Amino acid sequence: MCGIAGFISLTTSNNLSSDAMQMIEKLHYRGPDDKGVWTDDSFDRDINDGIDNKKGIALAHSRLAIVDLSPAGHQPMESHNKRFVIVFNGEIYNHNEIRAELEQEKNQDQPALSWRGHSDTETLIAGFSAWGVEATIKKAIGMFAFAVWDKQLKTLTLGRDRLGEKPLYYGWQGDTFLFGSELKALKAHPEFKAEIDRDSLTLFLRHNYIPEPYSIYKGIAKLQAGCLLTLQQGDKTPAINQYWSATHVAQAGISQPFEGSPTQAVDELENRLAQSVKQQMMADVPLGAFLSGGVDSSTIVALMQSQSSRPVNTFTIGFDVPNYNEAIHAKAVAEHLGTNHTELYISAESAMDVIPDLPDIYDEPFADESQIPT
Repeated sequence: MCGIAGFISLTTSNNLSSDAMQMIEKLHYRGPDDKGVWTDDSFDRDINDGIDNKKGIALAHSRLAIVDLSPAGHQPMESHNKRFVIVFNGEIYNHNEIRAELEQEKNQDQPALSWRGHSDTETLIAGFSAWGVEATIKKAIGMFAFAVWDKQLKTLTLGRDRLGEKPLYYGWQGDTFLFGSELKALKAHPEFKAEIDRDSLTLFLRHNYIPEPYSIYKGIAKLQAGCLLTLQQGDKTPAINQYWSATHVAQAGISQPFEGSPTQAVDELENRLAQSVKQQMMADVPLGAFLSGGVDSSTIVALMQSQSSRPVNTFTIGFDVPNYNEAIHAKAVAEHLGTNHTELYISAESAMDVIPDLPDIYDEPFADESQIPT
């Protein structure tokens, strides 16, 4: 994973770079391979009666290199036409297909695309230049959260993947619009107020977590899954557009049900799962998977191993309490599939030791019983 953060300041600021770096340093563990900051303090400069009114924007990124480990994948990344600047967290599994489509659309009247490297971030921002943000995101298959600044339209766009696998928080604190992968990044900005939202606290007591779009802090929200947020220069109210809906997909499935036999349905499901797993195995670094021994993780690991020429890495958390220990089942699955298996057993003492760290790890109240092994 990577970390993204940034802000728009509606007041004169001389600390854009240092404030952004302070935010992204809090996400260093998400991306220890590289970090970068991009700022612009002149995107809304007006000279009226001799007064220079400056507003600033800053984008920051901490990188965990997965695809294209070279400096060509450095972020924040500027588009080839210099119009867009992006910070991106996640992975676009079909980015090679998107690249091929971009290249096919080039004709004799347009210059050929000159790629810096083979990162999915570069593919994504090239798509923004060719088709626009929403049209590109609708083509993208993956897990992601991103922020992109359009220099031409003076617009900030935040985006989150279809099912909300990657987190993204945002909100106004005074005259500063903040965003980031985690609340700890927003809290690092000097304008952050950290005022508890008591309504969100009641949601936590009801659900054992705080559901989107709410957060534990007043004025800060989670961008909902499958949504794009746009903030136009000069506006304080962002526009949110849902580009994908699980409800619509389910309704479409009901209206056009699968008409094959049960055996054909099983084969089709396996083919689709295998294709999905294959796409997600795209990486320039070693791959691994959590393995609990249950149906879900065992199926995924089996499909991974069937498409790998070497043993895949699997990892299991075990407990010394027999009624709660799934490691035995996971080990049996790993041996059957021939994976490179690793176990870590957690004692009651080690579980107690990590409890003081949980508020820093999760940023806001969270009561899932699996949070310690995770």
